[in-house]
Amino acid sequence: MSNVSEIFGSMVFTDSVMKERLPKETYNTMQQTIRNGKRLDINVASIVANAMKDWAIEKGATHFTHWFQPMTGITAEKHDSFISPTDDGNVIMEFSGKELVQGEPDASSFPSGGLRVTFEARGYTAWDPTSYAFIKDGVLYIPTAFCSYSGEALDKKTPLLRSMEAINRQTLRILKLFGHNDVTSVKTTVGAEQEYFLVDRSMYDKRKDLIFAGRTLFGSKAPKGQELDDHYFGSVKPRVSAFMRELNDELWKLGVYAKTEHNEVAPAQHELAPIFTTANIAADQNQLTMEVMQKIAKKHDMVCLLHEKPFAGVNGSGKHDNWSISTNTGVNLFDPGESPNENAQFLLFLCSVIKAVDEYQDLLRISVASAGNDHRLGANEAPPAIVSMFLGTELSAILEALENDTAYDNKEKEQLKIGVHALPRLPKDMTDRNRTSPFAFTGNKFEFRMLGSAASISEANIMLNTAVAEELMQFADILEAAEDFEVALHDLIKKVICDHKRIIFNGNGYESAWVYEAEKRGLLNLKSTPECVPYLIHDKNINLLTSHKVLSKSEINARYEIMLENYCKVINIEALTMIDMAMKEILPAVSSYCHYLSEAANAKKAFIDDADCTFEAELVEKLSVLLASAYKTTKELEKSLLYAKNELKIEDLAMYYKNVVFATMNELRIAVDELETMTAEEYWPYPSYGELMFGVR
Repeated sequence: MSNVSEIFGSMVFTDSVMKERLPKETYNTMQQTIRNGKRLDINVASIVANAMKDWAIEKGATHFTHWFQPMTGITAEKHDSFISPTDDGNVIMEFSGKELVQGEPDASSFPSGGLRVTFEARGYTAWDPTSYAFIKDGVLYIPTAFCSYSGEALDKKTPLLRSMEAINRQTLRILKLFGHNDVTSVKTTVGAEQEYFLVDRSMYDKRKDLIFAGRTLFGSKAPKGQELDDHYFGSVKPRVSAFMRELNDELWKLGVYAKTEHNEVAPAQHELAPIFTTANIAADQNQLTMEVMQKIAKKHDMVCLLHEKPFAGVNGSGKHDNWSISTNTGVNLFDPGESPNENAQFLLFLCSVIKAVDEYQDLLRISVASAGNDHRLGANEAPPAIVSMFLGTELSAILEALENDTAYDNKEKEQLKIGVHALPRLPKDMTDRNRTSPFAFTGNKFEFRMLGSAASISEANIMLNTAVAEELMQFADILEAAEDFEVALHDLIKKVICDHKRIIFNGNGYESAWVYEAEKRGLLNLKSTPECVPYLIHDKNINLLTSHKVLSKSEINARYEIMLENYCKVINIEALTMIDMAMKEILPAVSSYCHYLSEAANAKKAFIDDADCTFEAELVEKLSVLLASAYKTTKELEKSLLYAKNELKIEDLAMYYKNVVFATMNELRIAVDELETMTAEEYWPYPSYGELMFGVR
């Protein structure tokens, strides 16, 4: 058993390592950069680089890499060694401040949405000193931003850092009005819960769909799924437990605050939850967590599936983004205190989020959009595609009292009576949990539950930070100009509640009645990626992102193109994989089984007079009809992909893939899944759902 306190952060160039290894003046300058965003001088960077290199070599590192997050959704890296040649033919180990601060990877082969073309290859990575460097697999990883030669952001980190600066600026204005002159900076904090599946590697290797698409494109339901609710929080199987132990050790070494682990609802599904940290560090650590999960799973002869919906008929995987704002003096601005109805500052910040979620519900929906997540949202296992907020009974009552200018009866905090005398009475939380809500207040933070398991958390936090920054800016403009601060504050809170209460919904988001209710309220129901992404380039959203300098108009248009292109490419890959599986293995296998049944019937008749061949005859007939249907649909799918090669506008192409290609894929799946239920196991070419979901013991 590892000593956690000894190994935690042992592979990270942490604050304590910097304090030990850097000159005092350099260390203090670094702290100003980390805490307040002060720009680093190249001379300071050179001193840091030398200390970082010495520390990394002592830890066994031979190379360094500028680790960045292009718009592929995963991370990228290029390794360079520390060696530098000497005149006598030997080498020395060097690492300059310039190498630390700036790298130059090829920018032409990453998604750019037209910002870069193939012959324009130059791009730059720039060190993010607010996120600690770390060592993994003998390489010093330096978290960096990634931009083009002409300065446009080609990554997810840059706009996230910009959005954090935007919300910092506007929050400080509000806090100054409340007399908090000691606060010099605020940061959004995030804890990203990560759901995932583990399957046996030998089973995975036999499934082309898992290899190419990350999800099962065919597969009939197993006799047992999640209906008994016996997997959720159940005892962890030995192989999974061993995986979790090693995963924790590796994450702790890398400074990731891995805290909670448990079985999730679906068979073979699990979850890891960290303690919150600063948003950009949380984004880096979540990317790192997904990478380490996949690496450790292979060591245990398993594969970690991060697709949002790897199996039909059971729950998919999400990622819960627990978001809050904290000051450098240690105050959580969403902590209601003992009397939230009297805490005007808390109520103002709460109102900023209510207004932001209502006015920019489209951007929040876009921030979680992907072909994979389209399978999950609204599928009675995850929040619906309709964005709404859950506040709970008490907060909702407080807001109603404020709206109506009535007194709120602030009773003593209720206690839970469990009914067993030996157990203590527990104080009841201000809010219940609502797992059907896309955006729920959970005590001192908001839980944004719509994110897909494979997604970078950066997108959601970029939009959330920027939308709230906008509302805080509007609030500050009003309150700074007010003659009577108290009256203006009261009127502002009341107006926001009155104008934006439609976004608050404390009920069951799974019920069909909510869809009709949401429509009456004027809330958007953007069910798929092609439906929601066009909202990104609406004037309202362009004005928001450009005015706070989070994204330029060209960067927004690039992301619009990339999101729709990626959707089309994912569906295209899935369709090609289905055709390949059907034509090369599934249809031939079923045909062979039909042949076997026919031969078996003939053999019966040859040896037994008046043999009863009803089983063989009826089964061959059913299989033959389905086989013909599956073949016909496969050919239709091929034709639909050919049409998709026509020159279409990207938005039209995305809708075509959704309405035609994906619809045809679903038809093919229905036929093939029924074939699986009637084909003998030894003839079926792929491991079944039962083998995949219950194969890890």
